[in-house]
Amino acid sequence: MAEAESIAELVPPNEVGAVDSAVSGPPVAEAGGVLTIDLGAIEANWRSLRRRVTPAECAAVIKADGYGCGIEKVVVALARAGCRTFFVADLAEARRVRAVVSEPAIYVLNGLMPGTASQFAEIRVRPVISSMVELAEWDAFVSNNQWRGGAALHVDTGMNRLGVTVNEAAALAPRIRSANHGITLLLSHLACAEQPDHPLNARQIGAFHEVRLLYRGIPSSLANSSGIFLGSTAHCDMVRPGVAIYGVNPIPGQINPMRPVIELRAHILQLRTVPRGETVGYGASWTAKRTTRIAVLAVGYADGYLRAASAADEAPGGNAIVAGMRCPLAGRISMDLLAIDITELPDGAAHRGDFATLIGDEITVDAVASAAGTIGYEVLTSLGRRYHRVYRG
Repeated sequence: MAEAESIAELVPPNEVGAVDSAVSGPPVAEAGGVLTIDLGAIEANWRSLRRRVTPAECAAVIKADGYGCGIEKVVVALARAGCRTFFVADLAEARRVRAVVSEPAIYVLNGLMPGTASQFAEIRVRPVISSMVELAEWDAFVSNNQWRGGAALHVDTGMNRLGVTVNEAAALAPRIRSANHGITLLLSHLACAEQPDHPLNARQIGAFHEVRLLYRGIPSSLANSSGIFLGSTAHCDMVRPGVAIYGVNPIPGQINPMRPVIELRAHILQLRTVPRGETVGYGASWTAKRTTRIAVLAVGYADGYLRAASAADEAPGGNAIVAGMRCPLAGRISMDLLAIDITELPDGAAHRGDFATLIGDEITVDAVASAAGTIGYEVLTSLGRRYHRVYRG
């Protein structure tokens, strides 16, 4: 198939259909690495989550370019699977989604920036209102333009980030007696859902249920990916999974119930031998403890392979798989390059131009995140645009 630079070359605008395998980015021979994204796994993960929460609706969070996977292609795949409500971060993302699907509801989590109300109406998307100031501006626009597209009301139940207070939500509740109150969804956000025993979960669930009683008849949403696994008390009328759809483990410390979505392989640029006692990379932080064979890969932190996963004498860092064997990183990850220790490989097992797997096989996104001291969200959303991308499914 010829290389495709946009979803428009694969799926006509506003038409949800089959997406064949497709590629984007530079050709394989010119790219430092190949990023493979399994759209079928994304669909399967969403369906698995939907089964867990029935009869609640299962929406999908697709912000940050579909968690680094490509927002247009992710939207088409999820819409094909049956998803009818999407959450994005901002208007720019909402425009990209609306360009490829015409019917699903789209909510903008970052809400209403000053002076942007008309743009929400233009593309038929809904702001998530998080303050009384936003609400006043939105109400003025709705009144002046007779707009009936609706909005969500975000109630802060303990995150202390965005959202009206519980008391403000209670004061606003009488408005739902009006025929044109305009609230299509009531939502809040869990702060500690990935820690099932954290006491804040119960406090937030309890507070949100109290607010829900005041908004009878209005659909409500609380649970994110991890929140789904807290049980039915967190499900309400709609759940909003994000990272779990893309294969990251929503229940840390337990077996991941989600299918892996991405594979990342990097080209080997050069093989070299480093004498015992010599160092590798910036800062001379990694020292060869024996005569060491090194493979230099054409991927670095500019490609989203996080510098924090670097290896030093005191810290092992991340890993790669070459010729079926796990090989540790050697030295600091630089902007465009990283090195791995292939001494344990048989002679001739690796060659210039071969691939090393950085994510895939037994190296999960969560494992890479752990090596970098971060979370799978950051790994996924850091994936760069210099890769040759292959979409399957």
